[in-house]
Amino acid sequence: MSKIGILIIEDDEANQSALRQMLDSEGWHVRVVPVVGQALSELSSGEWSLVIVNVAMIGMTSPVYLTLRELALAPAVEDGRVRARVLFVVPDSAAVQALPVFERERLPYVVKPFQFHDLLEKVSDLLMEAAALVNPIRKVRHDSTLSERKRREGREGREKGNAFAQRNTSMFAKRDEYVMTEEEIAEFEKNEKEQRELKKKKNPETDRF
Repeated sequence: MSKIGILIIEDDEANQSALRQMLDSEGWHVRVVPVVGQALSELSSGEWSLVIVNVAMIGMTSPVYLTLRELALAPAVEDGRVRARVLFVVPDSAAVQALPVFERERLPYVVKPFQFHDLLEKVSDLLMEAAALVNPIRKVRHDSTLSERKRREGREGREKGNAFAQRNTSMFAKRDEYVMTEEEIAEFEKNEKEQRELKKKKNPETDRF
């Protein structure tokens, strides 16, 4: 399987760095486009499995948005052709305008600030749709000892002025180690099962990937 390519269309430097560091850690090829005018030419290269785009940067009527919307609504795999998936990032400032549209059209999105775990799960699901991943990425923590160790490392990182730990406050919601409770895990697994069943009904061919 070829290396996974992720294109980030984002003009905020702190958000660029946070996303790049998170996705680079998975071993994926990541490119950031900070200028809207460069987005379509990069997208046309065909190197990308996933596009992550800041809605506030591109607007809801621009050629870039309309192109990505069409791509997001198209089947991920059709006649042997694999299309890139799209994840729209919606800051609070754009939520009132964007969310009703995304909900109505069922476009993939996350609202910023968001949980690290939630973002990675959405990225994982979209990469699986594009046949770029065989198995989903799982970041749910159950071990309390591990959780405490991670929290301690986070505190130490902040005390040492760790840049990534400091940047996260604007990009990711605050939650110690993003640990899920038993109830949250059960609800997550239930929703995930329902989504899989829904996708099977819509496109049985995806079962092969």
